[in-house]
Amino acid sequence: MSAQGVAVLLSWMSCCGSALWRYYTNSPNYHIFSTRTTIKLEYEGTSFSEWSVPATCSVKNKKSPKTELRCSSPGIHIIKPVVTGPDPEEERYLSVDSSHTCFLWYCKVGFFHNLNQVLLTIWIYDPENADPNELLQNANEPSLNSIVLSKQLASLGQSPTIHTFLKRKSYFPHGKVNGTWRISLPLVADDALKEIKGNKVAFQDCFIEDYLFLLTFPFLTIPEIPGFLPVTSPRGSQLIADWNSCFPSGVVLVADMETFQTNDSFRTWTRIRVPPNILTDDERHNVSDVNLYWSGIFFLINGIVYFRNLTAFTRLGNNENLPEGGIIGLSSRKWCWSKYKLKPNIKSHMVIWTREEIYLGYPPLRFVKIITIKKLRKILNMPAAGVLTIQDVKYTGHPLEIALLLNHCITCTTVKRLYIVIYSEVTKEWVLQDFELDVAIDSVVTSRFPYASISEVILWDKHRVYYSYHNFTVTGVLQTPTESGNLSRLAHGSVISTVFTDYYGNIIVKMENNIMFFFKIYTTDAVKLHLWTNNQTKSLFFLNASGKIYLIYVFDDGTIYPQDYPVRLETQSIASKTKEKCPFIIFHHNIMYISYVLDKGHYLSFWAQIVYPENAGLYITVESYGPDILKKESQVLYEIASGYCTKTITVTFYQTVDYEAVKDYFTLQNKNTGLLVVRVRPSEYTKMCPAAQKVFQVAVGCDFSKFIAVKGFDRKSCRWHDFFYIIKKSYLRDRPSKNLRVKYDWKKYGCPLRLNFKEKFHPVLQL
Repeated sequence: MSAQGVAVLLSWMSCCGSALWRYYTNSPNYHIFSTRTTIKLEYEGTSFSEWSVPATCSVKNKKSPKTELRCSSPGIHIIKPVVTGPDPEEERYLSVDSSHTCFLWYCKVGFFHNLNQVLLTIWIYDPENADPNELLQNANEPSLNSIVLSKQLASLGQSPTIHTFLKRKSYFPHGKVNGTWRISLPLVADDALKEIKGNKVAFQDCFIEDYLFLLTFPFLTIPEIPGFLPVTSPRGSQLIADWNSCFPSGVVLVADMETFQTNDSFRTWTRIRVPPNILTDDERHNVSDVNLYWSGIFFLINGIVYFRNLTAFTRLGNNENLPEGGIIGLSSRKWCWSKYKLKPNIKSHMVIWTREEIYLGYPPLRFVKIITIKKLRKILNMPAAGVLTIQDVKYTGHPLEIALLLNHCITCTTVKRLYIVIYSEVTKEWVLQDFELDVAIDSVVTSRFPYASISEVILWDKHRVYYSYHNFTVTGVLQTPTESGNLSRLAHGSVISTVFTDYYGNIIVKMENNIMFFFKIYTTDAVKLHLWTNNQTKSLFFLNASGKIYLIYVFDDGTIYPQDYPVRLETQSIASKTKEKCPFIIFHHNIMYISYVLDKGHYLSFWAQIVYPENAGLYITVESYGPDILKKESQVLYEIASGYCTKTITVTFYQTVDYEAVKDYFTLQNKNTGLLVVRVRPSEYTKMCPAAQKVFQVAVGCDFSKFIAVKGFDRKSCRWHDFFYIIKKSYLRDRPSKNLRVKYDWKKYGCPLRLNFKEKFHPVLQL
């Protein structure tokens, strides 16, 4: 964050709330935190006296609450402000490294008029000597320092290359202008994850860090229209938000004074308003849930769903096959999976529920009721006694499954029991899981399914967080060093606002007063993080386009401010105080992608390796969740040297199905087609381990985006017109009673081939 940005943020945040202190760097997401980094310190409060820093660090102005820190030697440095009064301020253990990574890639995206191609302008910048616009990520051209730096490195052989993760393509510069490189590449919806890599070239012993980012089709925001009115949550309520799972920079955020939308992680935003005379004033200020879709935004107001798009604000009801009231929640997928549709049938994009019914949403605005409580009770053979209602509905970590959280009680006076049911969009089956949790009758429990292979769930009410790991076999209350897991008692009586999870297994519990707790997936206890935001500012966590965590602050005057949050540095600081360590030294693998397609006759092999201290007894587990359609072979190699053990596991997935001369080819194919989610992880790890698992999906079967075509067709050498042809019934798979009359699809097949009827036709088939 720039110095100007910090000053603006401080002026908004320092007016009230508890005393605290923070730190910033010019490097986005705290990518570079080394002996070369200028660390900006700031104290928020009225009791500041001076900064206490070790001898290996120097501070620009020891007596100023806002100053700069430099540490000349790597290691863990204890930093804290000295304050007047009886209560000392908390200290942080800042981990400063000696990395030779000093420079970063800057990427400016320019769209062509057809939006199918982009031109990337790339240059190199030094965050310690960059222009403010470069630090704020809104520069249109490089600064003078960046031009000189880029030219110098280019003369040494530096040049960027863009690599895509899913389709494994590479794009190279086609021009260089004034210290920048130009790269053109197509916009592809299913290959959005990209990385800029350079050559191994150093300048003054400094290298450039690779840059991971998402590049997708422009996510259009709804413009503000004069005369339209704000639509908000109730006064004093917490922030409500939703985001696109495969485009996390696109967010809709509902506050108690406005609704905001962004497509660039709140570097810019618009206010979403609604036409007058459609909602009453009370209705406009009573949004209870929101859902972001590519073509618009769904609002839940007084039990009714409304849809706002670029042109209209529409109440949804019977015409869309939705109830006219009683709706209590909306939800969409929270994890981005590609290639999970093995057949071109459309899966749902959102789920809507009442206390007794569930509806799935399909594009464009089509909804289908899939179950009622009465029918579900019969399917699951649940006892007729007692009251059974739907508490919460969420998409799980598996891209084709939905989980129901059910309330059940008999007398319904003090305690109710929670159950979880999983619904598969492929098999249409409902399965009651081996999960039960008793909570107070008035508890409102919310669920979140982390990024994992098998079913794991995090649940919370106002005061406690619950977990259920390893396919619901390990269940309990998240523990704390004191107060038996009651987070409210450790947060001065505040209640849980939200629980945030990311792709790396980090889980942050944020209280309404902005006190935060941290744990990691598969761990059963949490630690209290350093205070970062005062208790008067409303905030919420999000992921940016690089998958890093940032905070959004919403102020009473309707202003929004984004701020990177250093989760790694903050947890390392806590670990230095608690002495908690990771049980292994390193865990790595060669699994490069999140999605694999395993076609007939193919196999998938990978390896994973763990290094740990001798006698720790660790190993690597490989678990899969989904249909039993693959065979697995594994081999483990073991080495020990200098007091450290190394275990390497090699795993191969494959099929042995023989499709030759079978009577019912398609039935056999369907039985051996499906989607598996695989997880590779160490047998043990703690909150302080880095990303300690790899989750990926294996789609077994034909990729529906591939097809067989006859060579020679084009789409330009003919005039399109209505053209029909007949397929005889004897050639059709389902043996219908009539021939099939088909309208020729010019867009799909192109112009018909022109052939001389005297010559034999020898078609060439292409995959």
